[in-house]
Amino acid sequence: MAYSQGFTPHPKISYASAAPTGVASEAEYLEIALQAPVDPEQLRIALDSALSPGLDVVDAVVATGGSLADRIEASSWRVELPEVDPSALRAAVDAFTAAGEVLVERMTKQGRRTFDARGAVIAIDVAAPTETPSGGPAVPCAILEVVVRQVTPSVRPDDVLSGLRVVAGLEPPVPPRVTRLAQGTLTAQGEIVDPLDADRDGATIGER
Repeated sequence: MAYSQGFTPHPKISYASAAPTGVASEAEYLEIALQAPVDPEQLRIALDSALSPGLDVVDAVVATGGSLADRIEASSWRVELPEVDPSALRAAVDAFTAAGEVLVERMTKQGRRTFDARGAVIAIDVAAPTETPSGGPAVPCAILEVVVRQVTPSVRPDDVLSGLRVVAGLEPPVPPRVTRLAQGTLTAQGEIVDPLDADRDGATIGER
């Protein structure tokens, strides 16, 4: 791995839109600068073996130019809300969608800030509920699917939930289970494209 210059060198590694603390993710990306070219698959194997179980490196490609951060335009999230009735979530989503602006508050490094959670949301919907496991209690679990544009300050899934509380009084009785499903560039049709797709064709030497 390459290091920065100066009295306190640091490894040249950067994360693009890292997930908030306490949420799961299936789509995290980082850039690593190397001192010399290596085979991408060998790099992937080495990184994967050094990480704890459950943290899987699934791909490594050559950086062909441009910033990785510039390719992260939106994220897709799945939010499971145990003990929330899907019909109540649907009503809250309809109210959120109809609103022109939904102001929420969050503590940031600059102090408490108020910002619009609605403007960053590209798509929001209620997914079909999952089946209750055999023999388990019949507890409702509403599932929210939301695509959020990368803005400043960032709008996170908990901000969207705060927005649902503002417009419809939705108060989940237990903490939600949040998973990022994808992030990347956004097409005109609202689809998210893997930011590494442009680097995959013909990649033989790994630097990212």
